[in-house]
Amino acid sequence: MYKPRRTPRLLIAASGTGGHVFPALAIAEHLPDWQIEWLGVPDRMEAKLVRERYRLHAISMSGLQGSLWDKGRAFLQLGAAIWKVRQLLQAGQFDGVLSTGGYIAAPAILAARSLGVPVLLHESNVIPGKVTRALGRWCRLVALGMAQTAQHLPGVATQVVGTPVRSEFYSPQPLPADIPIPEGDPLILVMGGSQGARGLNRMVAACAEAWLQTGAWIVHLTGHDEEFCIPQHPRYWRFPFRADVAGLLQRANFAISRAGAMSLAELLATGTPAVLIPYPFAAEDHQYHNALAFVQYGGGVVMRESEKNLDLLRQTVLSWLAHPRTVTQMATRLKATAYPAAGKVMAELLQQILQEAAAH
Repeated sequence: MYKPRRTPRLLIAASGTGGHVFPALAIAEHLPDWQIEWLGVPDRMEAKLVRERYRLHAISMSGLQGSLWDKGRAFLQLGAAIWKVRQLLQAGQFDGVLSTGGYIAAPAILAARSLGVPVLLHESNVIPGKVTRALGRWCRLVALGMAQTAQHLPGVATQVVGTPVRSEFYSPQPLPADIPIPEGDPLILVMGGSQGARGLNRMVAACAEAWLQTGAWIVHLTGHDEEFCIPQHPRYWRFPFRADVAGLLQRANFAISRAGAMSLAELLATGTPAVLIPYPFAAEDHQYHNALAFVQYGGGVVMRESEKNLDLLRQTVLSWLAHPRTVTQMATRLKATAYPAAGKVMAELLQQILQEAAAH
């Protein structure tokens, strides 16, 4: 059993999408004095976001999808990854492991378990991922982004903390200087998310003219989707991606968004009402279940991605533009249900888990 030293050593296993990497980074912000290293996968998001801040260890891992051959290869990868992570934990004398889920969590949890290294796992989706369901009971605690998740994890120690987001979402941020929108003009922010925006982009493009005619501005984060008819209008601004989304969310009257857990946490943090259009091909339709939970907070509506819903989308947004007081009330409800201390709470839980492990 590893005993925490004066400066704890932590291995963070978070890879792939922003929904995994960004919460882990937000937690790490609250551990400035810890020695942190990162476990990731080659050529994924963490290679750009993490490498300059923390030492990055890359292992080859993939999910258990596809043909029998693909699954067999993934199991072989898992075995090799467990061995590599086990060696890493021993050589680095890590005191604990933090993971935000995804398939990279499997070798991290299993390797740590074999060495008696405590693991704190965070699950941000309402429908927990396969790794969380399979291995959650082998973690000291599974921290939850949403209370509804607990019912899907019987026999697992859980605690609702919210989903950590970066600190700038909770502090006033300016509107980006290159998007000069007059104060008082309504702004609609469209966020496609990292898993896919093509269908959402087409729905917005088909409805945008009606919204622009009201005097509204649209900032559309499309992802790298070039294959749709882009509205030509001086109040329509298109970007593949923006790193300064916190300022845009704070300025926006409301958003049209996918329903990834990270996007929803950012909407909660900034109190931004949203029309949610879940990514239809997400595993186990988990974005739809995330969206239903968000709607229960009273800050939005959810609709399926479909041409049949074009008029519903068009009229919903027109109604929100015509009734700003209703939108303001939704924003107030959202802010009341946010978890501004989620990152700090996760950091405190890590400290507590390491102290308990050392005591035994």
